[in-house]
Amino acid sequence: MALPIPTAPGYNQMLKEGASRYSGVEEAVIRSIEACVEFSKTLRTSYGPKGLNKMVINHLEKLFVTNDAATIIRQLDVQHPAAKLIVMASEMQEKEVGDGTNFVIVLAGALLEQAEELIRMGLKPVEVIEGYEMARDKILEELLPNLVCDEIKDADNVESVMKAIRTSVMSKQYGSEDFIANLVSKACIAAKTPNAAFNVDNVRVCKVLGSGINKSDVIQGMVLKKNVEGDVVKASDAKVVVYTCPIDISTTETKGTVLIRNAEELKSFSRGEESMLEEQIKAVADAGAKVIVSGGKFGDMALHYCNKYGLMAVRVQSKFDVRRVCRTVGATALPKMVAPKSEELGFCDQVYIDEIGDTALVIFRQNDKQSKISTIVVRGATENVMDDIERAVDDGVNTYKVVTKDGRLVPGAGATETELAKEVTSFAETLPGLEQYAVGKYADALQSVVSAIADNAGIKSNDLNTLLMAAHQDGSKNAGIDIEKDTAAVVDAVKANIFDTYLSKYWGIKYATNAVCTILQVDEIICAKPAGGPKPPKQGGDWDQD
Repeated sequence: MALPIPTAPGYNQMLKEGASRYSGVEEAVIRSIEACVEFSKTLRTSYGPKGLNKMVINHLEKLFVTNDAATIIRQLDVQHPAAKLIVMASEMQEKEVGDGTNFVIVLAGALLEQAEELIRMGLKPVEVIEGYEMARDKILEELLPNLVCDEIKDADNVESVMKAIRTSVMSKQYGSEDFIANLVSKACIAAKTPNAAFNVDNVRVCKVLGSGINKSDVIQGMVLKKNVEGDVVKASDAKVVVYTCPIDISTTETKGTVLIRNAEELKSFSRGEESMLEEQIKAVADAGAKVIVSGGKFGDMALHYCNKYGLMAVRVQSKFDVRRVCRTVGATALPKMVAPKSEELGFCDQVYIDEIGDTALVIFRQNDKQSKISTIVVRGATENVMDDIERAVDDGVNTYKVVTKDGRLVPGAGATETELAKEVTSFAETLPGLEQYAVGKYADALQSVVSAIADNAGIKSNDLNTLLMAAHQDGSKNAGIDIEKDTAAVVDAVKANIFDTYLSKYWGIKYATNAVCTILQVDEIICAKPAGGPKPPKQGGDWDQD
């Protein structure tokens, strides 16, 4: 007799208790879209030069006051799977370009909002995806390259580099963009190695509390927020030796027992250790070094001999800063306390102590192009203000890196998005199938990015979009938003010196569209049993038996 086959249980009964499943357009697609649009709206108000700040308190109760999207999403722990896809796209933009993270989130949110309208009208998600991909390919292959209005050919010229850096800084520090862009340009050009890729880590930021942003400065070399260990506070044309070990009497690797019979033996034993340490430091001084940098502590006896032989003693606690000091002076870090060879010594024009405000600084300053590190000393009234300036500097430095790869610039102030929207609308009218609706909605999404800049600047976006589109229809490809005026007005972005890098727009459009298409392809969401360990035993039960 055959065994009876049980009837198939419902889908949810196959999964563990607590699992959930959402399927179909209404449950899976629309719910995902709504979550992403809400997330996008949160950051939409922070977009543009007059974007509003968010106050974020992270899990360690640290306070962030910023409109930098990358910082906000880094501190937020986004749980929704669809919203996480947009966060990933934004993080990829941060890694690839270093700027334009908010552009990705705002564009992705606008595209999903338009997709929801199309789906409710009766289009299938697959048809929306096809239309979006057609619009993306048309923009990246044909339309965007035609909008290039300038190119930075000399990455060593401060004036030309500032054109690209100024706009990325403006979105964080509106009003101080020219001053900060000038600092960043000088620092990047000083730290650029000829015939090699630009390393973002070569431009450091040192934040010193007090005064105002206009007192910030660039120093070619390394700045450390600390004091020297010994009595020597200045050295010029100095050879520098760098150790990763402590400068002290070396401890033996194995334990030993020493039998001392009288006072004379005790004196000679300690004198032997002292004379050995003196010989080591004398050998360093004889090698020509004037400055000792150590990644460990300086012992009292070692400091005595450093002062005796006129050596400046600097302690650096971070191993990363030890490497940067080595790059600044061109030294080799030594792991043991031995006399350095001539090729292991670094050279620095000036090493000295300075005091800015109440903060003591040790400065390794190089006078010519031999330093690979430059430092921007940022001044500000509060830590939060300086943190925001640091983020603006970071965006500027990443923009410089982009410029060294591809110097092409497109007009900013919403001019690029408006021109693309106009061209994509014309392209949609030539398409015969249902995809024309999705392509047309792509153009609307691009215009809503421009509306976000206008809304945050307090300008009526409807009036402005009409003015902008009219200007572009008349052939003004570079017409953008004039946020200086209270009413809707148009400005020539190229004449106003407002540019965006070609790569930030290219990757931003690509990542945003790819993320949206991935979200629209999802037709089912299955959540396994949520974590949380075993349930507590029932009344009178036993943990082990359960």
